[in-house]
Amino acid sequence: MVVGFVVGGTEPLIGKSKEAEIKRINKELANIRSKFKGDKALDGYSKKKYVCKLLFIFLLGHDIDFGHMEAVNLLSSNRYTEKQIGYLFISVLVNSNSELIRLINNAIKNDLASRNPTFMGLALHCIANVGSREMAEAFAGEIPKILVAGDTMDSVKQSAALCLLRLYRTSPDLVPMGDWTSRVVHLLNDQHLGVVTAATSLITTLAQKNPEEFKTSVSLAVSRLSRIVTSASTDLQDYTYYFVPAPWLSVKLLRLLQCYPPPEDPAVRGRLTECLETILNKAQEPPKSKKVQHSNAKNAVLFEAISLIIHHDSEPNLLVRACNQLGQFLQHRETNLRYLALESMCTLASSEFSHEAVKTHIETVINALKTERDVSVRQRAVDLLYAMCDRSNAQQIVAEMLNYLETADYSIREEIVLKVAILAEKYAVDYTWYVDTILNLIRIAGDYVSEEVWYRVIQIVINRDDVQGYAAKTVFEALQAPACHENLVKVGGYILGEFGNLIAGDPRSSPLIQFNLLHSKFHLCSVPTRALLLSTYIKFVNLFPEIKTTIQDVLRSDSQLKNADVELQQRAVEYLRLSTIASTDILATVLEEMPPFPERESSILAKLKKKKGPSTVTDLEEIKKERSSDMNGSAEPTPVNASNVSTPSPSADLLGLGAVPLTNSAPAPSSSGSLLVDVFSDSSVAVPLAPGSEDNFASSSDLASSEVVSEEPADAVHDADELIHKFICKNNGVLFENQLLQIGLKSEFRQNLGRMFIFYGNKTSTQFLNFTPTVICSDELQSSLNLQTKPVDPIVDGGAQVQQVVNIECISDFMDAPILNIQFRYGGTLQNLSVKLPITLNKFFQPTEMSSQDFFQRWKQLSSSKQEVQNIFKAKHPMDTEITKAKIIGFGSALLEEVDPNPANFVGAGIIHTKTIQIGCLLRLEPNLQAQMYRLTLRTSKEAVSRRLCELLSEQF
Repeated sequence: MVVGFVVGGTEPLIGKSKEAEIKRINKELANIRSKFKGDKALDGYSKKKYVCKLLFIFLLGHDIDFGHMEAVNLLSSNRYTEKQIGYLFISVLVNSNSELIRLINNAIKNDLASRNPTFMGLALHCIANVGSREMAEAFAGEIPKILVAGDTMDSVKQSAALCLLRLYRTSPDLVPMGDWTSRVVHLLNDQHLGVVTAATSLITTLAQKNPEEFKTSVSLAVSRLSRIVTSASTDLQDYTYYFVPAPWLSVKLLRLLQCYPPPEDPAVRGRLTECLETILNKAQEPPKSKKVQHSNAKNAVLFEAISLIIHHDSEPNLLVRACNQLGQFLQHRETNLRYLALESMCTLASSEFSHEAVKTHIETVINALKTERDVSVRQRAVDLLYAMCDRSNAQQIVAEMLNYLETADYSIREEIVLKVAILAEKYAVDYTWYVDTILNLIRIAGDYVSEEVWYRVIQIVINRDDVQGYAAKTVFEALQAPACHENLVKVGGYILGEFGNLIAGDPRSSPLIQFNLLHSKFHLCSVPTRALLLSTYIKFVNLFPEIKTTIQDVLRSDSQLKNADVELQQRAVEYLRLSTIASTDILATVLEEMPPFPERESSILAKLKKKKGPSTVTDLEEIKKERSSDMNGSAEPTPVNASNVSTPSPSADLLGLGAVPLTNSAPAPSSSGSLLVDVFSDSSVAVPLAPGSEDNFASSSDLASSEVVSEEPADAVHDADELIHKFICKNNGVLFENQLLQIGLKSEFRQNLGRMFIFYGNKTSTQFLNFTPTVICSDELQSSLNLQTKPVDPIVDGGAQVQQVVNIECISDFMDAPILNIQFRYGGTLQNLSVKLPITLNKFFQPTEMSSQDFFQRWKQLSSSKQEVQNIFKAKHPMDTEITKAKIIGFGSALLEEVDPNPANFVGAGIIHTKTIQIGCLLRLEPNLQAQMYRLTLRTSKEAVSRRLCELLSEQF
């Protein structure tokens, strides 16, 4: 219609110049305005024609301020073309705040009620195109009825499903959940594949927010997917795309299944496994067409199937097959396929089942890093090398990344530097290799080495007695190069200032030579580096009294005492005065060696996460943590009260994954032996642990009071309540540690199901024999919790770590926690200990978002004395708002912002999922900063649940 208007007139609408066009349009607008205001009533065709012209003029970029009423009048026409132009004009030009919105809504309601499929389709398209909140308020309740009505035509069902999807995305709070939700799921069985496709898109979005409402869709989706996958291309002719049956529907069904864990029903699970195996088998078949459309459709289904396999992470055979299939794509001539294969393998590397399979492709990935033309593919290759790295291949991968760094694109150099620094620290075989790697990193890409990297080198060298001499010797040799990067001067200045005395016995690195070497770099450095070097010089005065005069001459020079920079001038004056008047003992006290740094989260890892975003850091442990957070419905809060955290030894988890900022920490003695306590390693291979190491999660009180009972069974459960309270708002950490054994936990929960990984680390050099961990439940607890444990190897080698998996199903609400009893023989003596496992009721929380009106309406409904439990208590920790928010989210409930009239209060909502019942829970936390007290109110439909949740949460503040 618009095209006919443009080319069918006697003269073109677009002029030869912009001025001619404006002149012609103004003339046309005046003509249309006169027609609309004329005495002669326009017929439907003329009105449609002029409204269409206005629409086209608007699309050319000119403002239209009239004609809206005429467009609304077209909506009442019984002619399709007139009604179509009316709806098109409204969809494009009418503002949601327009005064005409009521008239438009009435016209739409009339068309929806007409049962004319053509008119209903136009109305639904208009609602979806506008998609405003006003439209949602008017029609969100009506559209679901049309969608599930038995007499609605297929084309209208498609439009209704997509229209409802649009409204839900813009205004989810206005789309009511009701009886229609169970009926819309059955649209997955509809004979019309167009309806199934639209319904799948709708159900996928709804299930992400309300998984429980749509969990019946899993079996139906598997059934429909099975029919599509096993069908021939001739069976679904209307929906076959280049010999691939219904590829887009298959992709949508696979995405829907990713909203849920693996099906519990063995029959459904088996059928889904068959579907996924069939898709992987078809990928191996020769193509039925050489056209790119065929391969695109086929690969779209394949990659989505692999995403589902990775999401479920429960079928080792499928995970390994998926990895092998992706490995074939790594050398494909199509760049996009290589990119997608690398990206998917990054995620596969996080699975304990497929990590080893991914590692077999290391040479192909390294080759891609060297030869790939596309920088985005090279970046994915770097990500994959980072993800597949472990102790067995760390040195090879770090070496290859360093080699690539010399020719890498400038846009990704900083990221590669961060990853090399993290891997070198995390998988260090010994710290001499770590020091060599970081210094090499500074040499190759000094401009991209951030402060966080060289800060971390200093921390580790100071915390490790056994590497200090080597570090001093190495930086001294590195500084002898004619051109040194300033970051190397910083590291060298700091390390020589602390440990230069360790190499001063060699005539080639005498004190004077060390000083002259550093001072030769002084004039080339920036002010902050010069300030650091001045501090090194005064340290030399204490370490090497024989060169005191030389250093004083430098400090006394005009270039220092009269320096234009205040910081340098002040340092020179103060250091000169200190070296002149202070006695040897005072100098030794003031300038003594730096104490070990307290361990905290690696600033390098934090920088990488900030640069890439938490969802893109493909470190194996990080992905597992994120998945655990998602499964539990909330992220684990990082801030924890410092009194509950001890300083780890320098050998303990140097990356500090999941660790927290520390305060008031005493230095820990350094320990020899293995380097990293890898409690959270996902590798099934036993890895070395450091004797005497402590993890960031274990408090000093835990370690002091946790002793192994010999010969006799352990009657007492170690720190039962404190251990439970420590894990209320988090899922990962060290549960128990003493001089022999370290027990670490990683957990993930979704609805009423959970999985816990227990890591047992032998901190000694002697084997543990007859190692037998047993999970014990009381009779009452057995009826509420179903626990399945996998056996553990009865022999744990010295310095090794073994893993045990516990599958958890919550049958009904419970109060107590299961007990983990461990027996083993160490040096011929029977050791026996018991600890409580932190499986608490709040782990089965599903957060629920609610509006202020809904919250207080539900709050009033739960007002009986048996439904409410309240506790007023003194704050045990500093009353920090952000920490409180993090703890409430970590507890499992949704934190509802701007719901409580008092902005200082915290409000949460969620549902406790058990197999037999779902229990809604509302909580309200009211802090009183002046009195340093809290009032916590819990309301649920069960008194015992309210009391238990109140007890658990009160201990966190």
